[in-house]
Amino acid sequence: MEQTITIHIRNNNSTIEAPVGAKLEEVYQLSGLHMEHGPISAHVNNKVEGMHYRCYKQKEVEFLDITSASGARAYTRTLFFVLCKAVHELYEKCKVAIDIPVSNGYYVNLNIGHPVTLEDAGRIRKKMQEIIDAAMPIHRHETTTEEAIRMFEEKHNRSKVKLLQSTGSLFTTYYDIDGYVDYYYGSLLTNTSQIYLFGLEKYYDGLLLRIPSREQPNELGEMTHQDKMFSIFKEHHQWQDILGLRTIGDLNEAISKGYSPQLIMVSEALQEKKIAKIADEIAQRKGIKLVLIAGPSSSGKTTTCKRLSVQLAVNGIKPVGISLDDYFVNREQTPRDAKGDYDFEHLHALNLPLLNEQLTALFRGEEVELPRYDFPTGTSQKSGRKLRLGENEILVVEGIHALNPELTSQIPNEQIFRVYASALTTVLLDNHNYIPTTDNRLLRRIIRDHKYRAVSAKDTIHRWPSVRAGENKWIFPYQENADAMFNTAMLFELAVIKSQAEPLLEQVPENCEEHAEAYRLLKFLRYIKPIPETQIPPTSLLREFLGGSSFHY
Repeated sequence: MEQTITIHIRNNNSTIEAPVGAKLEEVYQLSGLHMEHGPISAHVNNKVEGMHYRCYKQKEVEFLDITSASGARAYTRTLFFVLCKAVHELYEKCKVAIDIPVSNGYYVNLNIGHPVTLEDAGRIRKKMQEIIDAAMPIHRHETTTEEAIRMFEEKHNRSKVKLLQSTGSLFTTYYDIDGYVDYYYGSLLTNTSQIYLFGLEKYYDGLLLRIPSREQPNELGEMTHQDKMFSIFKEHHQWQDILGLRTIGDLNEAISKGYSPQLIMVSEALQEKKIAKIADEIAQRKGIKLVLIAGPSSSGKTTTCKRLSVQLAVNGIKPVGISLDDYFVNREQTPRDAKGDYDFEHLHALNLPLLNEQLTALFRGEEVELPRYDFPTGTSQKSGRKLRLGENEILVVEGIHALNPELTSQIPNEQIFRVYASALTTVLLDNHNYIPTTDNRLLRRIIRDHKYRAVSAKDTIHRWPSVRAGENKWIFPYQENADAMFNTAMLFELAVIKSQAEPLLEQVPENCEEHAEAYRLLKFLRYIKPIPETQIPPTSLLREFLGGSSFHY
C-alpha cells in the first residue's frame, strides 16, 4: 500500500493526501487548483521552494504565481537561464552579465567580440523562443561544492567559482537545461515551456530583457529609455573597476585578504566626490533658490541632504532646511486609500497651496511664519518660527514628492535643482545572479526600525509591500525629472549591515507569513563575509541606519 502524507493547501483552505516524496508539481495536480500564470513556486511551511521540491512529511503549502514577489523572481531567474543558454549556443565564448534593473526589465551586458546589433538581439530572441517552444525540462541537481567548483572551473566561469569558494558550504545546488548548466541562488521553473511571455531588445550598448508586469501578467512592463538612470549605472561600473569589485566573490576575496579598510576609504571618497560635484553644479547655476531631494524609503536621503548641505557651505552657499512634514493638512482632510485608511503618502496629504505661497514669498525676500504639524492631534499649527532668506541662502528640502512637478507648481523651474537619491546599484552575486537593490533598502529599514522605532523585523517586512506600492505611485515615475542622481549604495555595504541584520531576521517566527522573506534574506546574506562596522567613518551614509553618525537626525 502506498504511503501518503497530509498536505494543507492554503490557497483554497483544503487538505489532501499525497504520496510520500511527491514533488510540488504533483501536489498541485492533486489540489484541484487552477492558476492562469502558475504555479511558479510555493511557500512550504513559510519558506519559498521551487516546484522541484519533494514533500516527505506533513506540510502547509501555498502555491504562488507571477503576481507574487517570489513567483516573479523565479520566473525572472528562469528567463535569465534561458537567455544564457541561447547566447551560449549562438556565441560560445561570449560573456553574459545580467546587470541592472532598468526600464521595467534587466540590462544585459554582452561581450561577443563586436558591438551588439539589432541583428544580434533578433538572433538571441529567436533562439530563446526555440528553447521555450521545445519544452525542455529544467533539472535540479545537488552535488558537493568541491565538485561544483571543478565543473565551473572547466567552463571558465570565474564569478561562480569565486562565489562558491567563499561560501563554506559542503553542498551546492545547480540546474541544467539539455546539458547546459548554471547556478542560481533561488528556485526556477521546471520546464522552459512555462515561460509564456518575454521581450528582448537592443538597449544602449547591450540588451534589455523584458519581463511580464506583476500587475498585468499578460503584458510586458512598459519599455522607456532612462538616460539619467543609465548614466548612474555606467558610473557605478567605473567605481567597480576602480575597486576591482564586480561580484560578491570579489568582495569576499578582498575581505579575506584584509583589504576592507581600503575598500571603505575609497568607496566613501567616491561618494563624497559625487556629492561635491552636485554641490558645485548647484553653485554654478545662478538663480537656484530651492534644492529638492527625493528618494524612496531607506534610500539615505536624509544623510544625503546633510552631506550636500556641507558641500554647499564649502561653495559659499548657506543651506536652510525646512521639513515637508510640517505642511501636512489637518488629518480629516487627508486623502484615503482604497481600504478607507488615511493615505499619508498621497501628494495631497500636503498643503500644496500654503507651501507654494510661502516659497514664493521667501524667494521675493519676504518673511514667513512656518507651520508646525502636531502629529498627536493631527492638526496644522503656527510654529512661531519666522524665516527670511538672506544673501547666499537657499532652501534645502527632502521628501518623497520632491521630484513631482505638482509639489512646487508655482515656482519657476529655473529656481529649482532636483536631486534623486537612492540605493540604485549593488554588487552582483555572480554574473547571472542579481541582488535587488530593494533588498538593500529593506535590510537598512529593518535595522533602522528596530534601532530607532522599536519595530520588529516581522512588522517591517509586513509593511514593506505597501511601502513599495507607494514608491511605485509617487516616486519612481518622476526619477528622470532629477537634475542629478546620487547612488547611495556602497559596494561593501552588505558586508557591514550583515551582522546587525541577521539576528533580527532570525527572530521572525516560522509560523508567520513574513518568515519566507526573512529566510530568503538570511539565505543570501550567508554568501557574504562580514566587515566590522567599526571600520566605517561617522560621516558614512550607512550610519543613518547603523547608528554612530556624527550627524544629528
